[in-house]
Amino acid sequence: QVQLVESGGGLVRPGGSLRLSCAASGSIFSIYDMGWYRQAPGKQRELVAVITSGGSTNYADSVKGRFTISRNNAENTVDLQMNSLKPEDSAFYYCNADILLKSGPQKWYWGQGTQVTVSS
Repeated sequence: QVQLVESGGGLVRPGGSLRLSCAASGSIFSIYDMGWYRQAPGKQRELVAVITSGGSTNYADSVKGRFTISRNNAENTVDLQMNSLKPEDSAFYYCNADILLKSGPQKWYWGQGTQVTVSS
């Protein structure tokens, strides 16, 4: 009933930038928090950034000052602008969202992920 589709990953050199986008579609009544997580090989999935429906944001300490999360409530999208990328930012990045369906249930949904590789 709901799909989250990410785009924008790829290979970038250290110090470079990438912009990830995520679009939610389906039988959506309302979207509350939206966020980005990442998981590197052999590591646990970790929160990168989250944004509320009102625009309040929270970031992992490791990305503060370099990454910016934003959303478009009318289009049900959330973006992650990543600047000054470091090799340790390499991971699979996942979008997630807390969604209330038109049919009633509210739950968290995940996208399929997009690979970000920072390497020279």
